[in-house]
Amino acid sequence: MGRTLDLIRGMLGAAPKKPEKVSEKVQKIMFLKYEDKDRYIKEKLHARAHHATSHKWRNRRWAVLIATNLLFVFSFWLDIQILEGALTASRFVGFHLIDLNSALHVMLAHKHIIVNLFIGTFTVFLLWVLLGGRSFCSWVCPYHLLAEWTEKLHLWLVDRKIVTDHEFHRGTRTVFWLLFALLSVVTGYTVFETLSPTGILSRALIYGPGLALGWVFLLLLFEVFWSRRAWCRYVCPIGLTYGAVGALSPLQITYHVEHCFHEGDCRKVCLVPHVLDVTVKGRAAEETLGLGPDCTRCGYCVDICPTGALRYEVRGLSKLL
Repeated sequence: MGRTLDLIRGMLGAAPKKPEKVSEKVQKIMFLKYEDKDRYIKEKLHARAHHATSHKWRNRRWAVLIATNLLFVFSFWLDIQILEGALTASRFVGFHLIDLNSALHVMLAHKHIIVNLFIGTFTVFLLWVLLGGRSFCSWVCPYHLLAEWTEKLHLWLVDRKIVTDHEFHRGTRTVFWLLFALLSVVTGYTVFETLSPTGILSRALIYGPGLALGWVFLLLLFEVFWSRRAWCRYVCPIGLTYGAVGALSPLQITYHVEHCFHEGDCRKVCLVPHVLDVTVKGRAAEETLGLGPDCTRCGYCVDICPTGALRYEVRGLSKLL
């Protein structure tokens, strides 16, 4: 329970903490790792030399994300009525699906629980409890994909010292979550839905482009020239809502300290690197740890790890192939 609370605090913006107590198994593993430094270095170099660059999980994720959004498009344009609506509210072969964050803001704006809306969110709630709430961000959200692509340009500019990356406190996202919720209550209007690039892009793909795409373009420019993945990291309340929903999800990326060389390549590619603080030497309290509710399950860390220390797993079951 203590680690669960720490992970939730981390999702809200608190800095990761070094564990007060480390299990005997982990102590033994760390002792054996560094007992023979020459052997340890040779094993590390061998692992890096024989690790072929993999994009297996990234490619699978991109395929799912693109297919999901195209299903909305084809359902509308071909009138096949499989997946109607957009990501904020839709209907899949007759079952109503409503985005959890959108439903919350609608109820806050109306100042009472809307029964039909509540029923429409239940299926979505169960889905993301099972799959891990923030999986929505990396496996479904169209803005995530665009921001992922433009992030490469940002990093290229940073490497050449053309721009500087500016970080903000992660707790900023919690402040924005409260602010958007308060605005819904005060104005009686779902203010966030007007600004959400997720909804804007989803509707633009299905029904055609509009002026709102200019706002999405400005966000991407800000991320390219000022702050890496700023919207997803520091503003978007959707990630916080879905993170809370998936806090107890059985599907997670797990860390196995025995196989880790603590080099930090995984943290460099991660959208939310604080969830990988356990990969820092001395930060893992247990032999095997889930990365927590703020992990988007994007798979970048799994692909880049040369030793298999990070894996997709379902609690109680063997690792996913």
